[in-house]
Amino acid sequence: MGGSTTDVNSLIKHPVAKGFALAGAGIILLVVMLAGVLYGYHTFSLAQLQDALYRFDGTNEHLIIRTVRIPAVLIGAAVGASLAIAGAMMQVLTRNPLASPSVLGVNAGAVLFIVVVVTMTSWDLDLAGMIWVAFAGAAVSSLLVILLGAAGRGGFRPVRMTLAGTAFAAFGSSITSGLMLLNNASLDELLFWMVGSVTGRKLDSLLELLPYLAIGWCMAMLLGRSLNIMAMDDDVAKGLGQWAFAAKGLTLIAIVLLAGGSVALAGPIAFVGLMVPHICRYLIGNNHFWLLPFCALSGATLLVAADTASRFLLMPRSVPVGVTTALLGVPFLIYLARRRSE
Repeated sequence: MGGSTTDVNSLIKHPVAKGFALAGAGIILLVVMLAGVLYGYHTFSLAQLQDALYRFDGTNEHLIIRTVRIPAVLIGAAVGASLAIAGAMMQVLTRNPLASPSVLGVNAGAVLFIVVVVTMTSWDLDLAGMIWVAFAGAAVSSLLVILLGAAGRGGFRPVRMTLAGTAFAAFGSSITSGLMLLNNASLDELLFWMVGSVTGRKLDSLLELLPYLAIGWCMAMLLGRSLNIMAMDDDVAKGLGQWAFAAKGLTLIAIVLLAGGSVALAGPIAFVGLMVPHICRYLIGNNHFWLLPFCALSGATLLVAADTASRFLLMPRSVPVGVTTALLGVPFLIYLARRRSE
């Protein structure tokens, strides 16, 4: 598995070296998560962290660690891993290196559902209610885009699905903007969530959606060989015994679970699903047996590190992590586009 010819252009080629790289990525993630708990406007020591975990006394420091920092770090790691895996799978499925989970209309559908519920119904949604509405919107919009991509002659076509996702995202954004203009009272309530943030979310929200994310993670890892074959053209895949329709269907389900759950938890955080797979392919190669775990660890590290850095941008105010990932992602997207045009 580790000696695939798809890895000849990667920086790390030998399977043993890849194993060490994967272990190193795990250690780096743990260090970044620890820094995410300790550093920010309020800085804590390891002793304070230990006291907050094992000798909680209700002081302000202990409350911040247990109810703000630890949930933010765990949610950031789960969302970052999920977005990175979903992005890697999406780029294979659509055969588009610039694809990310938003191609399926996940972000647009989640935001649209929340805005419709808040502005046009009398439901008094708390954060937990918003999360489930967002998850439903992400799933419904993704399935709609998939159906549009499979409609017509020739069945499922990656390009057709990409166009359908782009069109739905534009449509959803237009409707969302119109509804928010008509109901200014909802703007402050929704704006922070719409930008994308892991701060202010509760650990209970992660625990509620964790089974869906875990199923998506497991499906992705089990689809590693299928994704390697899917990266080839359909005729080659069929010649190798790949049932293309089933493999693509399972891949889509995993993407919906991962991207939908991530948007529901943290809002539409962009560019993680675009940047991380490209960086990981450069380091570890195209063999998804190695690529997907490396994407998971790297995506988690990136988002936790970006959230920690966002606390220092406009201190004492905390900047939503979606702003920080956009600052990193836009130059990266321009670089990719320029490199492909040369």
